[in-house]
Amino acid sequence: MKPMAGMTISEKILAAASGKDYVRPGEIVDARVDMAMVNEITGPLAIQTFKRIGLKNVWDNQRIVLVLDHQVPADSVKSAELHKIMREFAKEQNIPFLYDVGDGGICHQIMVERGHVRPGELIVGADSHTCTYGALGAFATGIGSTEMAAVFATGKLWLKVPSTIRINVTGRFSDFVTPKDLILDVIGRVGADGAIYKAVEFTGPTISEMDISGRLTLCNMTVEMGAKTGIIEPDEKVIQYVRERTNRPFKIFRSDEDANYERTLEFNVDNLEPMVACPHSVDNVKPVKEVEGVEINQAFLGSCTNGRLEDLELAARILRGRRVKKGVRMLVTPASSEVYLKALEMGILEVFVRAGACICNPTCGACFGGHMGLLAAGEICISSSNRNFVGRMGSPEAQIYLASPATVAASAVEGKITDPRRFLGGA
Repeated sequence: MKPMAGMTISEKILAAASGKDYVRPGEIVDARVDMAMVNEITGPLAIQTFKRIGLKNVWDNQRIVLVLDHQVPADSVKSAELHKIMREFAKEQNIPFLYDVGDGGICHQIMVERGHVRPGELIVGADSHTCTYGALGAFATGIGSTEMAAVFATGKLWLKVPSTIRINVTGRFSDFVTPKDLILDVIGRVGADGAIYKAVEFTGPTISEMDISGRLTLCNMTVEMGAKTGIIEPDEKVIQYVRERTNRPFKIFRSDEDANYERTLEFNVDNLEPMVACPHSVDNVKPVKEVEGVEINQAFLGSCTNGRLEDLELAARILRGRRVKKGVRMLVTPASSEVYLKALEMGILEVFVRAGACICNPTCGACFGGHMGLLAAGEICISSSNRNFVGRMGSPEAQIYLASPATVAASAVEGKITDPRRFLGGA
């Protein structure tokens, strides 16, 4: 009998979650979920649907995480009511993991930072950027609110096993060139619809050298190619990161040498330049030098893509001793309370305030056009977030350019889109 080909890390995790020895792309599996997450935008509908099912208790109150992050503090009575639904559900179900206003931050940062993500697990979240957690070697994917209600009830979810696109990365980043520039380059090449329902697996020596923050950025934006998940094999950096945050056991999976990939794409970052995704599509990617000089009204630093301490540190290198250009407003949103506190202790927030930036509480508000930093018609924003489609951050007549924290900071100082490498060797 001909032996079966090896499996990718994604296939192995889904096989384990469904009690199988082997799965192949296209196969439908009924998988056991390890952790489930909702925020206050998607959670109330999941909760209401769960209650209509008629069950008294969720399948496991230790495996559900509730995060208030999109419109916090509440900006309207409607928002306050959504928050109330989340709080009451946590109390009813005795769910210990409710991250409320002032005690958390952006859901995807909270999930990894507070130890709710472990290698080898199947994690679902009612938010499309749940794929972020693949940076820690988990299979993580976004689902709908009604699907989440079924997970709350049963702890299971059926999934189609995705085929895998491998992104192999070599070379060393130049100063002020970042993983954000790499993922923009990847999306520009693959296309916004080039990885629909695929797993995108990042490999290669550059990935091995990359810190956890950079890996989270890569996996976060795989959904912008249409991917089901982004994933990276866990190494000692990941194992140490996870063990510092949880004492729960986990299992390491790695792709077999003879695993089948749909295709492998090669990227070398030695000569990679700062990249920008131009309006109004995340795959409309160009080197920053091709759009330098475009005047901006707003610069946004934050989001689940680039609101971590490393991102704030990088931007502060440029802003230290400088001022945001008059006529430009800069918003800075640390991804979590922990990031906020560390940036405060390190003096990074002082750099931003002295530069004339506005420091916001940890929230998704500005990124998704919720309740802060909205753009007026005709305004232009350069943002470290993940989406730039029409109306994303306010007026449908505004324009959003996506870039790295370094490019955002440099552009804020100059008042126009600027290559951050112009600031090498500066203050």
